[in-house]
Amino acid sequence: MAKTQRQHKIAQLLEKHAVTSQAQLVELLAGDKVVATQATVSRDLEELGAVKVRVPGGETVYAIPELPTQQVAPEDHLRRVMGDWVVEVAHSLNLVILRTPPGSAHVVASAIDRAGLPDIVGTVAGDDTLMVVAAERVGGAKMAKKLSGLAGL
Repeated sequence: MAKTQRQHKIAQLLEKHAVTSQAQLVELLAGDKVVATQATVSRDLEELGAVKVRVPGGETVYAIPELPTQQVAPEDHLRRVMGDWVVEVAHSLNLVILRTPPGSAHVVASAIDRAGLPDIVGTVAGDDTLMVVAAERVGGAKMAKKLSGLAGL
């Protein structure tokens, strides 16, 4: 398993379990068929920025602080960004294409990603165009209508 995959698995395990030691984390990884030594886990925890935090009851467990880019932004923020930067919306099947002024697509994509909308699978941004992948059950037409509304178009 590649380092990034192992670190992603570690982050998942820390979210699901109260991990109190590196040895416990090595065991949890082994339970998921991931072979790692305590030294490797120690380096991974350091690179992930994991810290020990005290939980109710006094026990200390590993946790990874949320990064600002992972925090959910309120819909008002998304509405403001969309209104300021989106100039055109188009769709096809479960895809929505948003156009922005040059150099602005990444700003809109980041706002959409951080909004945590459940019907959006993900975004891909270029310079002045971004693609929004809508869940199949929703489709591009419905998502385009929602995003157009947020942009005030």
